[in-house]
Amino acid sequence: MRFYADYHVHTDFSGDCNTSMEEMIKKAIKLGLKELAFTDHVDYDYPDPSFEAIDYNTYTKFFEELKSKYEKKINLLLGVEVGYQPHIKKNIEELLQTYPFDFVICSTHMADRLDFYTGDFFQAKNQNESYRRYFENVLDAVNQFQNYDVYGHLDFIVRYGNFKSKTLAYADFKDIIDEILRKIIANGSGIEINTSGYRYKLNQLHPQTEIVKRYKELGGEIITVGSDAHRAEDLCSHFDIAYALLEKLDIKYIATYRQRKCSFVKIF
Repeated sequence: MRFYADYHVHTDFSGDCNTSMEEMIKKAIKLGLKELAFTDHVDYDYPDPSFEAIDYNTYTKFFEELKSKYEKKINLLLGVEVGYQPHIKKNIEELLQTYPFDFVICSTHMADRLDFYTGDFFQAKNQNESYRRYFENVLDAVNQFQNYDVYGHLDFIVRYGNFKSKTLAYADFKDIIDEILRKIIANGSGIEINTSGYRYKLNQLHPQTEIVKRYKELGGEIITVGSDAHRAEDLCSHFDIAYALLEKLDIKYIATYRQRKCSFVKIF
């Protein structure tokens, strides 16, 4: 039986989710998951202040109660998805030093202090310029900030922007993507395979196959798999595609975490 763990899950503590933590847990148990990592959003200085409004004193207490309640059925992890921007690095570091997180995803949800969702970031840029500037911001992030376990949904920028084609060719950005991957590897961090691209009708994982393949070629070993679920019905969605890719690339292990320490579990 394969080892399934969803390492990117949101709850109603995130500003864009209405599903309770316990509802997610019950669904995960029903699906037979071994582990579930809650990675609610913390995006300081974001246009929507609800994305930075988590009271982690309340959150951690609530989490520990549920972890104890369900400990015989599933292993729950205290995670977080931090939205990195250079000017809020200190805020992020303070958060990670204060609370006992098991797992940290670093993501780029804004670039140049401009939001992707509202379209502000794409003003006065064509598609190529937008994507390259996104990757330049990601490169700045991995050069400036090392306190994370995996980098979130690389290349998800294709979800946004009012462009006719929702695609991004790795070959067009190979130089900077390779530099990002090398820095992630050198830092002892990893990447996630985020399956949400299929829910958004993009017909791809994040990152796309070519980037995952290149990550392995460069020596990358740390990979988690996450649905980025904001609804219970989306837990483990399209994991069959993610696992098929891992098998195709002869990647036999996924990473798991306890108290920010990485271990590997054989999946094939």
